[in-house]
Amino acid sequence: MRAQRPAARILLLDRQGRVLLFRFDPPDRPPFWCTPGGAVEAGESFADAARRELLEECGIATDCGPELFRRQVEFVTLEQVAVEADERYFLVRAPDQRIDTSRHTELERAVMREHRWFALHEIDGWPESIYPLDLADMLRDLPESP
Repeated sequence: MRAQRPAARILLLDRQGRVLLFRFDPPDRPPFWCTPGGAVEAGESFADAARRELLEECGIATDCGPELFRRQVEFVTLEQVAVEADERYFLVRAPDQRIDTSRHTELERAVMREHRWFALHEIDGWPESIYPLDLADMLRDLPESP
């Protein structure tokens, strides 16, 4: 039986419309790229978790706006726990491209050694896995806003 894992994920876009992804390089599987975010802690709402994760992983302190997408996915975490994740996605427009990773946890520092701003056209043909698998479609479906 898989553990239930509610999670908040962030679609962090810069002024050029590029999305920030972190490269994970775990010892037990091939490297992959993923949006900022993580598990919801006890007593947190999805929005609270998104705000906390954005600050911890990117150094940006702001509200994350409304939930735009929801995904149910199954995977094995970096800690080797099989989970069924209820992922909620929030859109944040970054004020600039500065990312502060000084609040990363020990595990994050060990496996998240790189980040990059991806243009939409780069995502589909990227040689390493990018999660969520339908990220390019999600970005194309974003509401127009400043």
